[in-house]
Amino acid sequence: MGIHRLNHAVLYVSDLARSVAFYRDVLGFRPVEMTPDGFRGATFLQAPDSTNDHDLGLFEIGAAAGRSTAGRSTVGLYHLAWEVDTLDELAATAERLAAAGALVGTSDHGTTKSLYGQDPDGLEFEVVWLIPADLLDDAALSARKRIGRLDLDRERQRYGGQTRGGVGISVPA
Repeated sequence: MGIHRLNHAVLYVSDLARSVAFYRDVLGFRPVEMTPDGFRGATFLQAPDSTNDHDLGLFEIGAAAGRSTAGRSTVGLYHLAWEVDTLDELAATAERLAAAGALVGTSDHGTTKSLYGQDPDGLEFEVVWLIPADLLDDAALSARKRIGRLDLDRERQRYGGQTRGGVGISVPA
């Protein structure tokens, strides 16, 4: 099976309108008209600059649904990671997540610079910038074996805020 990339994810949510507003207003996803006729309680969203017909499906299961306990008391998916093009975009995303009370952590994984967020139902996600292949060095590669503190200002000074991430790694050179 030759997988090229993740095409989309589907999440069960307790309040569809609240979740759509979060993914739209905080992360910039836009609703796309593809919900089957007569089907209620679902919305499909496309990420900014995506070429997928949709990147996220949200299915409402109602207000009585509990928050996810995956990884704490049940098995389940921990998170999905969405890649952004620049460190400036990662910094702007950090500001929007913090303003929404949804930023739950940051990490420097050596070759990747990561934000961690939670949606209104407590479902976690990661937003990541990858060092381009031509800028990788031994220090970044060896740092993949640790989780360090992310200093976005330092990383923007080092790599440039507008340097396109992932080139030669997740994006063709």
